[in-house]
Amino acid sequence: MLVIFDCDGVLIDSEVIFCAVDSEALARLGHVMTPSEFARRFCGTPHHVAWSTLSAELGFAIPDQLIEEVRAECARRFEIELQAIPGAAEAIAAAAGFGHPPCVASSTSLPNLRRNLGWAGLLPRVDPHVFSASQVARGKPAPDVFLYAASQMGADPADCLVIEDSVFGVTAARRAGMRVVGFIGGGHADADLPLRLQAAGAGRIFSTMAEIAAWLEAGAPAPGYAARPAPSAAAPRPRRPAPRR
Repeated sequence: MLVIFDCDGVLIDSEVIFCAVDSEALARLGHVMTPSEFARRFCGTPHHVAWSTLSAELGFAIPDQLIEEVRAECARRFEIELQAIPGAAEAIAAAAGFGHPPCVASSTSLPNLRRNLGWAGLLPRVDPHVFSASQVARGKPAPDVFLYAASQMGADPADCLVIEDSVFGVTAARRAGMRVVGFIGGGHADADLPLRLQAAGAGRIFSTMAEIAAWLEAGAPAPGYAARPAPSAAAPRPRRPAPRR
């Protein structure tokens, strides 16, 4: 079995910072959305998708350089504030006993993904098995990044277990024909997140990485459903769309 970790909100507590920066940027344009509402609506989606959606809904033009400014502010705060999710290193270690080294598959662009994992002290634990939606045609909720990770790791999608914290991520994993469990231990999680992840197809919900590590060490029993067939037997061809973060 191959264990695939999402990054933001699963291994590193970054979504709470992302959403705070996005909320502040939107407020400067005269629109109010709390960080918690940003997380509820857009956790796991590319920045450009979130802002395009808001632009259409609220009727404003996205200022030139806004996305780059938001990314730069996130990076500045990450260097100061970013922390690994407690127990993430132990969960990665526990995932190493299933025939494949564990890997990461994230919507964040590959250079930023590797940088963020490095700042949180986790990159040496997963390097070089780090994969990004910037390497494939479509981001989550499309299955591409998970199918790409499985193909690069030599694993059958049906023999993969994904750990995700967002509805878009859970949906992507299910569309890839993979088992998926939900994680709600990030700083952005709200009281309804477990229900949303279960509705999207997460087989189990975990509140801490210690719980995930113990479950993996016990053999990670099947979450209680059969994985849906993957949409295509072929792995997606690498392609570089607009990066996330």
